[in-house]
Amino acid sequence: MAVIGLSLRDFSEEDCEVWPINWPAFKVFEAMTTQWRTGACGATGLDYSTIRSVAGFLGLTRAQVADIFPDIRVMEAEALRVMADQRDTK
Repeated sequence: MAVIGLSLRDFSEEDCEVWPINWPAFKVFEAMTTQWRTGACGATGLDYSTIRSVAGFLGLTRAQVADIFPDIRVMEAEALRVMADQRDTK
């Protein structure tokens, strides 16, 4: 987590509900935690070349991956925003 600028303090202990329609995208995004591209200022985005492989390991088809890719990008953008905010406050 430290590589991408996160620590355990960044996560609340509250439960967070994921709607069933979003579950496949969430599973892939969570499984991609080691697939961030990083630069001098931290994470720059997910390594898109690994998404199909990771999703395949989770049992998703290519069509399903195409359907959830926009959702993964939304989560990626929000994660990048949070990481940038944390860098700015340090």
